[in-house]
Amino acid sequence: MAALEIDALVFDVLGTLVDEPAGLRAGIRALDPSLDETRVEELLALWQQHVEREQRRVVDGARAYVTSEVIDREAAQLVADAVDGDATALALSARRLPPWPDTVAGLARLAERFPLIGLSNASRTALLGLNAHAGLRWHQALSAEDAGTYKPDPAVYRLAVTVSGLPPERLLMVASHAWDLRGAQRLGLRTAYVARPVGDPPAPEDRFDLYADDLTDLADRLDKS
Repeated sequence: MAALEIDALVFDVLGTLVDEPAGLRAGIRALDPSLDETRVEELLALWQQHVEREQRRVVDGARAYVTSEVIDREAAQLVADAVDGDATALALSARRLPPWPDTVAGLARLAERFPLIGLSNASRTALLGLNAHAGLRWHQALSAEDAGTYKPDPAVYRLAVTVSGLPPERLLMVASHAWDLRGAQRLGLRTAYVARPVGDPPAPEDRFDLYADDLTDLADRLDKS
């Protein structure tokens, strides 16, 4: 493998560093403890499909930009209406997402060598709550709210380029979603796929710079690159 000349790492947050489905499931179960697991999964899918659809509509120009908090509240209302529960309490579960077991130590190790930039579709307020709850530590945390759109719009990745003051090819985008990495590639960033149970796996035609099992593996691979 050719050496990677990287000066900073840019991390997706939702799904890559925190287990988003686990946090949402906990919120759904708290809404109605009598729900069986099949119903919990149905309601989780209802939430996720709404968020994905509405963020895509924003990117496509079919909907004016609204923050992730607005879309999360809409999703929470859909789920709460389905079980006659409290949408307000449920919406807050989107900020109470547990980190993956390797996340905190992995970020600490990587931070010894690189500046770390978080780049999330979560709003500024939601990102603050996520970082605090999961114990995430950054040199800089950026929200798609600052671009008025959502990943994979190039404007979101450009935030990291602008803040870092580096050319795109000196930044390594780290994510568990192949669609996110493809978006970063289109702006010229280097890419690292980190496998997570809830991610979007690479397609056969994808060509990312690094593939890692977790953040420990990523750090090992960067040490060798």
